[in-house]
Amino acid sequence: MITIRNLHKSYGKHQILKDLHIDFLPGKVYGIVGANGAGKTTFFRCLAGMEKYDGHITADLQPLKDHIGYLPSEIFFLPKITGKEYLALLMEARNKKPQNLNKQNIFDLPLDQYVSSYSTGMKKKLGILGVLLQNNHIYILDEPYNGLDFQSSLFLTDIIHRLRSKDRTVILSSHIFGSLAETCDSITLLSNGKFSVFANKESFPELQRQITGELLHKNLNDIFPL
Repeated sequence: MITIRNLHKSYGKHQILKDLHIDFLPGKVYGIVGANGAGKTTFFRCLAGMEKYDGHITADLQPLKDHIGYLPSEIFFLPKITGKEYLALLMEARNKKPQNLNKQNIFDLPLDQYVSSYSTGMKKKLGILGVLLQNNHIYILDEPYNGLDFQSSLFLTDIIHRLRSKDRTVILSSHIFGSLAETCDSITLLSNGKFSVFANKESFPELQRQITGELLHKNLNDIFPL
């Protein structure tokens, strides 16, 4: 279990996250939604131990960062590194060694090629495969569906369901609400640095209407004033 209380994060005088409270349980999938700049990535980085913050993050697993598989929305790859070498680095970070990458290469990636030759979707698949091979207890996936084709998106949804069945905790963001609705047990809206709405499955349609209505009203009325 992860417990977050009174979480604040600022860059200088600019406050990004404001007094966040939330709990994450094993065997659950949690969605975080919000407009660009709402603070989703900053929240994920605080949770993954990559940012300093004010407040409290406590967990049953310690140190927490050693049990988290974090997939950023934009993955950094070293120059002149192959897919196989990238996976080996991620596994070494968990004191693991590759066993049979040919069998574990579920996305059929050309692992002997330089990652720089990969397409955007292939790079995303490599990042997903890396955090899966680490066999983490907690997965933070920031926009994991971006760049994936339709078939790979379905595959990722199945992977998330399997992680839940293995009692893992999955926390993800996506601008594709349908993907969240298919995978999540609950969805939380992050707006202006605060968690403003907590929705369970029964409330997903209402949350989607609320988010869509606010965005369309705000953006389209600037172009087509009524």
